[in-house]
Amino acid sequence: METNAGASINTEPAILYVDDEPLSRQVMQMLLELQLRYKNYTILEDSSEFITRLQGISPQPNIIFLDIHMKPHNGFEVLSMLRKHEGYQDVKVVACTASVMNEEIHLLQRADFDGCIGKPIDTEYFPEFVSRVLKGEQVWHIA
Repeated sequence: METNAGASINTEPAILYVDDEPLSRQVMQMLLELQLRYKNYTILEDSSEFITRLQGISPQPNIIFLDIHMKPHNGFEVLSMLRKHEGYQDVKVVACTASVMNEEIHLLQRADFDGCIGKPIDTEYFPEFVSRVLKGEQVWHIA
């Protein structure tokens, strides 16, 4: 199931969310649509053929949220693909994970993620989180 809600004519950001867990995709879709009122997002159900599918997304995402423990490529592998791909080296990439142990957070930081948000996603904090990431801040919210 690939969901692309379509382009918006205003200046709202373009969001990409990649997660192989159906409930997580559903929660993200509700947050983007109902809470933030964004229309310009794409949700991918897994990381298969990631670069090929990424190139089909228009406009290019401003923020990419990646599940860390997905298949066939985990979030670290997808981040590596993005950082090697021309045009995506500077896009904001945020890890989404239920594994919020200090060791994994340090791995995410060393891997060059722009932030992390813990699952389940704190729905009250999510709009502020997105705003801060869009402003260029690294945000590590694992409450």
